[in-house]
Amino acid sequence: MKFAITSKGDNKSDMIKEIIYQYLMDFDLIYDEKEPEIVISVGGDGTFLHAFHSYIDRLDEISFIGVHTGHLGFYADWLPEEIEKLVIDIAKNSFEIVEYPLLSMEIHRKDTDPDCYLALNETSIKKVDGSVVLDVIIKGEHFERFRGDGLCISTPSGSTAYNKALGGAIIHPSLPAMQITEMSSINNRVYRTIGSPLILPDHHVCRFKPVDLNQHFLITIDHITKSIENIVAIECKVADQRIRFARFRPFPFWKRVRDSFISDQR
Repeated sequence: MKFAITSKGDNKSDMIKEIIYQYLMDFDLIYDEKEPEIVISVGGDGTFLHAFHSYIDRLDEISFIGVHTGHLGFYADWLPEEIEKLVIDIAKNSFEIVEYPLLSMEIHRKDTDPDCYLALNETSIKKVDGSVVLDVIIKGEHFERFRGDGLCISTPSGSTAYNKALGGAIIHPSLPAMQITEMSSINNRVYRTIGSPLILPDHHVCRFKPVDLNQHFLITIDHITKSIENIVAIECKVADQRIRFARFRPFPFWKRVRDSFISDQR
């Protein structure tokens, strides 16, 4: 089996990366950063997002594993003190593949082909300055004209991240859906938005059309921020692609939610 390892880059993560590397090489596994079958992320959820985007063109051939060097993360089910067991599992045991939905986004600009992106957590639409004004179109039907600081469109696994901070719902990642959450919408006697998160199934396409085509937007795709002008429309839907995780043991989603946001024990 071919494997690759990504690291947060701090001393602790780099040391654990080296230990995992040496153990797996001792089991005669092959280190291959270009075409791995398993990618091990050592660090936090930010490191995992970086690993995901590094191998975004090979999602059908790769399974991911997360080792968290802090407290337990949403994408990491192994801790540093468990790496010996992890290595034995990788080398000796079969694993279950668990798939999570992703978000597909197309940015359409004047006189160019659309730019296509995948997000594991979310994408957000903001402006460099002033309020965002967008027509929101769901399944080809005009839904509302949004005015406010911006919109967050998240995956189920990303619903515990920026989306939750905005007051969005937490969605189990077994559901193929996307969620649209407002950022400080303007609501008065003149302007109205729905004022609550929207959860859309995988057969719905949502299109966001700027009212002023000369607006200058800040678009984020997970940890990546892009400054883009002359946007005609932004189209979001549940992606056809999915991310695959290698699971050697149960990793209950609601336990992660409880441990992260409710329980005093980490």
